Amino acid sequence: MMYQKESGDLVVVTGATGVVGRLAVAGLLEAGLPVRAVSRHPHQVSLPQGAEVVFGDLDAPSTLEAAFDGARQLVLIVAPDTVEDIVTRARLAGIEHVVVVSSAAVTAGYDTTYHTVVEQAVRASGLEWTIVRPGEFATNALLVWGPSIKADRRVVEPFPDQIGHPIHEADIADVVLADLLDPHRRRRVDTIIGPDVLTKREQVATIADAIGEQIALDEVSPQQARSFYQAQGGFAAANADFLFGFESYDGIEGAVDEPHETSAPPDDADYLTLKQVTGTPARTYRQWAQDHVADFT
Repeated sequence: MMYQKESGDLVVVTGATGVVGRLAVAGLLEAGLPVRAVSRHPHQVSLPQGAEVVFGDLDAPSTLEAAFDGARQLVLIVAPDTVEDIVTRARLAGIEHVVVVSSAAVTAGYDTTYHTVVEQAVRASGLEWTIVRPGEFATNALLVWGPSIKADRRVVEPFPDQIGHPIHEADIADVVLADLLDPHRRRRVDTIIGPDVLTKREQVATIADAIGEQIALDEVSPQQARSFYQAQGGFAAANADFLFGFESYDGIEGAVDEPHETSAPPDDADYLTLKQVTGTPARTYRQWAQDHVADFT
């Protein structure tokens, strides 16, 4: 797909070292746009050649002034506590358009205090905006199941028949790129999901096929799963209460908003695949698993 662009439009990318941000930086450079990547540790960042890497911290908006200087567009990840200051500084620096990487939890009504706050501030800023709300990142499987798959070829899961639409991070980055490169896509809100409807059990089987080895799936209680992943540490420990039904997306203890559905949902016009958004075929979960074989082994 061809997009209109101006070759001098500098784009600032926050979250540039994340799975989506890194791909967005590479795509922008390939499209011929200058890119400024923001990081709290710029000297430790490895990004494609041609990206300008600068210091900046979303928790301290005053550090972003140099990053914003001369830029026309901004990719903004979640920063609910400081977003109003960030967008004010962006507007004063001459930034015209913000692409917000949000969450499908906003569409579902689960998120009222996190990504929603960022969306509202950007919409009210007077700047042009576009919002991308990804559903479940396929890369969550790496963060939650990855350590035990690598160590023991094992997954611990209390809801093996829960249905999901995990999305390849490259599909998310492609929508972000389309929003940056095509000015006709301003003021859009796209909630994007993967093309496959898969249970957790089917996701584990797909990863096993990709790595060419069996993976045991241990079905356990939510309490047992929480204990296992709290001991594992990292992303899984930080999100165990939400993942296994002990608190809501907004962090309310005892409230549950994740339905753990075990049957495929009806078609919903609010949830779109990459093909429905840009016309480009969406990447399957099998392709995602094959792309990440080295990460699991």
